[in-house]
Amino acid sequence: MDGAEPVATGLSGMAEAGAIGWDGASGAASNTINGGVFFHAVIQGRDITVQLPPQVTPALSALPPASGTFTGREEQVERLLEGLAPGREQRKAPLLAAVAGMAGVGKTELVVQTATRALKEPGWFPGGVLFVDMFGYDSERRLPPEHALDGLLRALGMPGEHIPDGLQDRTRLYRSVLAAFAEQGRRILVVIDNASDEEQARPLLPTDGTTAALLTSRHTLDVDARLHDVDVLDVGSSIELLNQALHNALGPDDTRVRDEPEHADAIARLCAGLPLALRIASALLADAPKRPLASLALALEAEHRRLDRLRREERAVRAAFDLSHQHLGRQQARLFRLLSLNPGDDLSTGTAANLAGDDSYEVEGLLQDLARAHLLEPAHVWGRWRFHDLVRLYADEKGRLHADSDERDVARSRLFAYYQATAEAADSHLDTRRGAPSSRFPDRDGALAWLDAERPNLVATVTAAPRFGLQKTSFDLADALTRYLHDSHAFDDWVTVTTTALAICRESGDRCGEAVALNQLGLAFAGLRRFDEAIDAHDNAAIVYRDLGDRDGEAGALTNLGSALTELRRFDDAVTAHTRAVTIFHEAGDGKREGHALSNLGITLNKLRRFEDALIAYTQAATIFRKTGNRQDAAHALNNAGGVLTELRQFESAGEYHMVAATIFRTYGDRYGEALAFNNLGRALVGLRRFDQAIDAHAKAAAIYGEVGDRHREGIALNNHGLALVEVGRFGEAIDAHTRAAAVFRETSDRHGESQALNNLGRPLGEMGRLSEAVEAHTQAAAIYRELGDHHREGLALHNLGATLSKAGRFKEAVDVQTRALAIFRETGDRHREGLALHNLSNALLARRRFKKAIDARTKALAIFRETGNHP
Repeated sequence: MDGAEPVATGLSGMAEAGAIGWDGASGAASNTINGGVFFHAVIQGRDITVQLPPQVTPALSALPPASGTFTGREEQVERLLEGLAPGREQRKAPLLAAVAGMAGVGKTELVVQTATRALKEPGWFPGGVLFVDMFGYDSERRLPPEHALDGLLRALGMPGEHIPDGLQDRTRLYRSVLAAFAEQGRRILVVIDNASDEEQARPLLPTDGTTAALLTSRHTLDVDARLHDVDVLDVGSSIELLNQALHNALGPDDTRVRDEPEHADAIARLCAGLPLALRIASALLADAPKRPLASLALALEAEHRRLDRLRREERAVRAAFDLSHQHLGRQQARLFRLLSLNPGDDLSTGTAANLAGDDSYEVEGLLQDLARAHLLEPAHVWGRWRFHDLVRLYADEKGRLHADSDERDVARSRLFAYYQATAEAADSHLDTRRGAPSSRFPDRDGALAWLDAERPNLVATVTAAPRFGLQKTSFDLADALTRYLHDSHAFDDWVTVTTTALAICRESGDRCGEAVALNQLGLAFAGLRRFDEAIDAHDNAAIVYRDLGDRDGEAGALTNLGSALTELRRFDDAVTAHTRAVTIFHEAGDGKREGHALSNLGITLNKLRRFEDALIAYTQAATIFRKTGNRQDAAHALNNAGGVLTELRQFESAGEYHMVAATIFRTYGDRYGEALAFNNLGRALVGLRRFDQAIDAHAKAAAIYGEVGDRHREGIALNNHGLALVEVGRFGEAIDAHTRAAAVFRETSDRHGESQALNNLGRPLGEMGRLSEAVEAHTQAAAIYRELGDHHREGLALHNLGATLSKAGRFKEAVDVQTRALAIFRETGDRHREGLALHNLSNALLARRRFKKAIDARTKALAIFRETGNHP
């Protein structure tokens, strides 16, 4: 008979078609047929019963040995074992687990470790285990399912002459035999490794509802299984894998991982947690027991050679990735290679569509194909995608080889132009000077959300574009990001993009652009509190503007220079810079900018404690703004003047100024300004000892900032709110306010704000008798200030720490700490706080019964208070 004849009989299928048995003594097969026919060795009929021999063929233990180096997967092993336990079929849970993950991530090792443990569990798999490697991604060794079934049936004890030829018949016989083993209490575990698709895997899957199976693939296969994705190892597990591998190869005397922790960490990072890469790295180290880890870490550091160096004999990361790449369709492979052009860590579906020059829905389907193949990873938010670090290097390498056919240069230019144009559209919602907002975004919130999501890509594009001759794209994108990076307090990124823009201007001889970039760079450095660098940048900007004859530009740079000098407490130089700026703007008749320069001068004079002069500067600024019809700027000047009046203890007048400012801000719908006025009003109300009203004012300020999404200023208002709450003894609420403020500052990466909140937190903690926590808060604040190089504020934190230590009866420590604070205040020229430190030092010395030194300190404090006019 030929192969078509059984189909013509109309029989329903082999799973219910005959009886097969083995003679346990002779090993010969005996066949019982009920209503069926033969052809070749195939048995067809309506019913099959399989009688198993008493002794199972030894081939039912073909599992590869489990590696002695295995770590970081315990939770996944437990989840897999849970699905293999007997009785799961009664709970209708899937008995098939499909384990998927990228090449080299350790899928096979995971299932081998799981199967090894499952086989040791009493009564789980008394029939043993079947294992087959399908070589699904190797075109030369790929195992067709019918060939795999031939081997599996022989392992199950089926004589070769009785194994049918066709895939369908072999599948039915295989499943019937597995079911028979299960019915007779000899349940088998089937492990199908490295299948590339459903067509290759599905015929090998048991269907009797009792036999369990583990399946691995680089793809997420649709085979009605419980899906388990395997991710890379974390850094700790990666280092442990290195250590285990070296100990297995060379014994516990190899202590390189322990002796070179920073280089072990570097190797783990450069291997990106990929077990294959880590095993190759450990093998290379085992080959050379005297080789330091630092040597291998250095060898792997160069991106363009990393894949070359992650190879040893037949094992190579690149070779593993090659098999996955070869398995892709033409469109998927092109997109895979183009995605490596994105300069950031992840990208959106829309960005990928622009990169590919194709429809978003079409590209989304291709992205999902790549994710199913585990060549791309979905990010934590739907619609964003990322590469594993080593896969990115591989995709870029392949992309260079296919640059012409992929139109790689055109795609890169299209991507960078998309980022630039979209950033400019988003900026139009933030910077009203750019004209009407772009319709590309529905509103300001939408624009900010896009900028927040794409910031790493945008910054990376600015720095990458010049390498490909796209200097204008880089410069324009840097300019479009200025307002956003400033308002977001993303000062590190602002320094990065502005430094790139500055280099472009200098290379092209654009002196005007150079001056602008220097000025912005100074502002970014100031945001990072790197004031020495800010001063250099603004000083150079002023020089370039002066050379160009741009008096307005020079004055603007001088204003910024004065602000940076003020932060370094170089007050005399700051006053000089601000005064020069005021003069230039006045001579040019630029009233608005003259008013701003006067306001900045007032800030410096205020910090010099020249309160009367500061008040004059703010009042002049307010007058100028009113004359020019700029009521909002006038409100800011009045608000600042109110702050000076608070320092002069003229609290009633200060409150009036702040209320006027708040009213103007409210009239113009300026919620930021209104919140600022309420925040300052609260300080004046504290001075008037109208604490409940002060608490309300600060709460309003914090609420407004929360509404408009200004987390940083919300933290400032919360901090002041806590200070007011302390004054009425609501210490628990104050602790909550300062704790929230510290969290906000931490979230917004404002280390100074965080330390200020911690410093303030110490007081209510101390008042509630939680002295050890108070000491810790002040200590943390001082440490952060020291780390940031802010000597003066470190002194403030030490001053408060000393007072808390005295309260805790730790007078010796208090004396030491107050002495350090005193030295800082003297060094920074803060006479007012020098007096306060002497006063507190005197108290601590008295407690230590060191009367002579205490009297000396108190006398010096009294002299300073008289000198500074601090009569209270």
